[in-house]
Amino acid sequence: MKNNTKIENQLKRKTNPELVKTIIAAKKKENWRKIGEILSGPRNRWKNLNIKKINKEVKEGEKVIVLGKVLSQGELNKKIKIIALNFSRNAKEKILKAKGEISNIINEIKKNPEMKGLRILE
Repeated sequence: MKNNTKIENQLKRKTNPELVKTIIAAKKKENWRKIGEILSGPRNRWKNLNIKKINKEVKEGEKVIVLGKVLSQGELNKKIKIIALNFSRNAKEKILKAKGEISNIINEIKKNPEMKGLRILE
């Protein structure tokens, strides 16, 4: 587990303002802290996932967090909510076409500070 100083030092190297806001918001909430730790670290620890893998691992109606980008390979045939750092344009279209929901991590931290009903896909 990283301490706040370690996260702050890693945060100085980040240039994406939305990513910086997300990490700061996550480290302030106890339940979201693990997400802040992962996102503050190197990008190779992030998980970019294809819709195909998400469809295979997630049950109907579930809410999941992807610590990285959602990519468009594959099809989605379940109504789920996907919370991610970023989405490819085609992935957004496929999720919405399947009547799913999309959200970015920072908005979800504000809506659900307790992280209730969410599962992290790794």
